[in-house]
Amino acid sequence: MATKKTSPSRKSLIDVGKKWFTDQGWTPFPFQLAAWNAYLDGHNGLVNAPTGSGKTYSLIIPILLEGLLDKGEVAGAEEKKGSKVDGSKPKKSKSGLRAIWITPIRALTREIQGAAQRAVDDLGLDWQVAIRSGDTSTSDRAKQKKKPPEILITTPESLHLLIASKGYEDYFGNLRVLVADEWHELVGTKRGVLLELALSRLRGFRGKEFRTWGISATIGNLPEAMDVLQGIPSEIDLKKGTSLEDGRSRGVTIRAAAAKEIEITTVMPDKIETFPWAGHLGIKLLEKVIPIIHSSGSTLVFTNTRAQCEIWYQRILDADPNLSGAIAMHHGSIGRELRDWVENALHEGTLKAVICTSSLDLGVDFRPVETIVQIGSPKSVARFMQRAGRSGHRPGAKSVIHFVPTHSLELLEASAIRQCIDSEQIEQRIPYIRSFDVLVQYLVTLAVSDGFRPDEIFEEVKKTYCFSSITREELNWCLEFITTGGNSLGAYDEYHKVVVEDGLYKVTSRRVAMMHRMGIGAIVSEQVMMVKYLRGGYIGTIEEYFVSSLKTGDTFWFAGRSLKLVKVKGTEALVRKSNAKSGKIPSWRGGRMQLSGQLAHRLRESMEFLKVENYHDAELAKLKPLRDIQARRSAIPAQDELLIEYFLDREGYHLLIYPCEGRGIHEGLASLFAYRIGQFAPLTFTIANNDYGFELLSDQPIPIEEALGSGLFDVNGLTEDLEAGINATEMASRRFRDIAAISGLIFKGYPGKQKKEKHLQSSSKLFFDVFTDYEPTNLLLTQAYDEIMTFQLQESRLREALDRINRQTILFEQPAKATPFSFALIVDRLREKMTSEKLEDRIKRMRVALVRD
Repeated sequence: MATKKTSPSRKSLIDVGKKWFTDQGWTPFPFQLAAWNAYLDGHNGLVNAPTGSGKTYSLIIPILLEGLLDKGEVAGAEEKKGSKVDGSKPKKSKSGLRAIWITPIRALTREIQGAAQRAVDDLGLDWQVAIRSGDTSTSDRAKQKKKPPEILITTPESLHLLIASKGYEDYFGNLRVLVADEWHELVGTKRGVLLELALSRLRGFRGKEFRTWGISATIGNLPEAMDVLQGIPSEIDLKKGTSLEDGRSRGVTIRAAAAKEIEITTVMPDKIETFPWAGHLGIKLLEKVIPIIHSSGSTLVFTNTRAQCEIWYQRILDADPNLSGAIAMHHGSIGRELRDWVENALHEGTLKAVICTSSLDLGVDFRPVETIVQIGSPKSVARFMQRAGRSGHRPGAKSVIHFVPTHSLELLEASAIRQCIDSEQIEQRIPYIRSFDVLVQYLVTLAVSDGFRPDEIFEEVKKTYCFSSITREELNWCLEFITTGGNSLGAYDEYHKVVVEDGLYKVTSRRVAMMHRMGIGAIVSEQVMMVKYLRGGYIGTIEEYFVSSLKTGDTFWFAGRSLKLVKVKGTEALVRKSNAKSGKIPSWRGGRMQLSGQLAHRLRESMEFLKVENYHDAELAKLKPLRDIQARRSAIPAQDELLIEYFLDREGYHLLIYPCEGRGIHEGLASLFAYRIGQFAPLTFTIANNDYGFELLSDQPIPIEEALGSGLFDVNGLTEDLEAGINATEMASRRFRDIAAISGLIFKGYPGKQKKEKHLQSSSKLFFDVFTDYEPTNLLLTQAYDEIMTFQLQESRLREALDRINRQTILFEQPAKATPFSFALIVDRLREKMTSEKLEDRIKRMRVALVRD
């Protein structure tokens, strides 16, 4: 990277930053100094460094140093002899909003505010650091609008709300930089698209004075992440030579040299379950988790779902009542007040443990935390490393994490995760492209504020990564959609949201503007209900479908409390405390995580180590009893082999295939193979899948050998067969519900008067059917099908899996009865039909029958 010659004033600035670090007892890392210099040289960029290495100060400090320079507080010795920053009260500054700091979750905002304000005060800047999020009061928002803080910490949604305000260009008139913190968490989401569009507007009217920086810890496609953040360089930019590195990005990437040291310890069962089933072993290892909590000053126990979080909290207290008051729970559905209390207690070191979900994954600096416990495989190397980094969250400190498998086969994943970390294989985040639902929302946002002219906005939007391929015809379709409702909705006035006056597109209806502001954002979740005590007091939110399963008087556990449902009033579930020791645990939809491609590759490698009995990890050695039964009854596949099992029992004919590609890919493969096998005989299948393979169960013989000889794994015709086998129309219809909500086609209701889930679903289904019948080229409709293939079925990865399978040797085994590998799949299928109590009894009987050779 070519850098400008450091001026005396620049050296003085850097010295000020170094001195502040020294006063804290720190020494700046080389990557921090590189970021300070690059920022002060006027570059855009991305800082990539491990969790807990000081990424925040790599950008907070140069932003403040630039503020000192602009005020004339620091100069070179030759220019201003003897001048210095001495901490004395400075002159009042009227700089206005200087920096926006974007965070993906609200839990990060207070930590960043504290870090930034401390540096502001110490450096003697008269700056205010403020937060604007969904938790910010109306009065505070009004104050921020009247007198902007110099640094505003906010979310992508709140940034769009500011853009939806009249006079927003004046509000951002002195903005110098936007920092996207934890950028890896936004890249592969539509919230990232929201930020891309906001950046395109800020760059449009702020010009060269405006810079964009990102902060990222764990991501496998760093250059692409940079492109998404910085946008597509224009020809002018490239001619001026501002394109750095490989010419694809206008930013400079600054990477920390040292990787974070992570110590991984797997909590081993005393005796391995040779016929494993998901979820069972985890709780059995509870007695080994409690000593870990007692031996550490403070521990975070990460679970993968909110329901699992609730269960583990209760089981820990049941097993050790002495921990009552010393442990707490934290997940996204618990009320803000309780979450704030938990976070403060972690900072103060007054809690022994917190049972949590991804709500504590990111950035929050809980220095007292010594140990991390991960319940079950996180299915992602990046997520595992992110969570491990919550302990030892300071530069140079070692992170300690205990992995607790929830079934025996997850010991393979423990070994695979360790191999991925050692070889620095981190997952990529696939960015969204051509998300027209977000673009439609954004255009109305601009129309709600000061209006927009299409030619100007088209040039800005086309420079984003997401919409680099957009044509003027496609933008015209979006303009037609927001002004007249397009070809299908033109007869309905409620879809004539935007009017055109002298070429300016704007919203003139106060009602339309209000409804739009309430719907800004790209997070679409299930309909939720507020849980409140009968006499007042907010506890949190649970999904409507769970409340609908309860009757008045039923007891359920939520936020660590036993609650009795008194009545449902609108969108509120009114409860009172209960002394009952048992009750239902809320479940939240969409809780299962996808196994990443990197982890899947290492999983197949670990499977091969089992085959050749290379027990180089303790986890693999522990699996020897399971391995021996599997090898005796069937086979264990190497990386260049595909295992297929086929056997008959009282349930019917079982066909089991083990590609080891993850649940999401297996969902597509199972439907594809069921369709293709069905071409040979009219069969009905029951399908089950997990991360290791999938099962097709039929009451009739399955012509598998005939199918294997007739192109079962053929890549040709994949898209057509997938669409025929999975009922793509039904899947796209469900996906369209979210697209309809984001684009503003359906209105979810006013605060406290949200529409029922079934009404929202039926409304979106009606639009889907109308567009399918009368406007098949509708961009929102085609987007639904594209997202199904790209994100749900992961067509490109599925294609790669088939290519790999076609190069493998087929191990076709016909065991006399179920094998250890097949047992987990069979149980997963039974789980859908039985309660947990009945399921456990059934499994015990099955095990007794299977252990006899």
